[in-house]
Amino acid sequence: MNFCPNCGNKLEEGSNFCSKCGTSINTASPNTENNNANNNIDFHLPERNIAMSVIFSILTCGIYGIYWFICLTDEVNAVSEENDTTGGMAFLFSILTCGIYGIYWAYRMGQKLNKAGVKNHLPIGDNAILYLILQVFGFGIINYCLMQNELNRFSK
Repeated sequence: MNFCPNCGNKLEEGSNFCSKCGTSINTASPNTENNNANNNIDFHLPERNIAMSVIFSILTCGIYGIYWFICLTDEVNAVSEENDTTGGMAFLFSILTCGIYGIYWAYRMGQKLNKAGVKNHLPIGDNAILYLILQVFGFGIINYCLMQNELNRFSK
């Protein structure tokens, strides 16, 4: 199973370009195994500075937070190899349901991160209930920070 080295999108067999971001795919990549020495991830996962992400979210009045939400969703889908709902669709569903889908999203993200941690031999634990409770009480930004912290462990 191959993933785009730029965005982590699942690639179709024999494709030369990523269908999501358009990046040219070099099928003979010698660095693939070196990039994945510590885990089984087949793509490069960017490590985000959590404090800067929170600051950017505040300075842009939440616009960066939307981008962060979408990236978190797509990256967790990639590491867990569960492509249920893309980040854009999850954001749209959250808006359409007045935030109710966001509660479900937080719970599912905890489950997916736990699954990815088990698969890649990283002790993450199942934080689905914690994410759900934080989301219900309006602390979604804390969820983003906790999820990004776990995702940063996959990029090392």
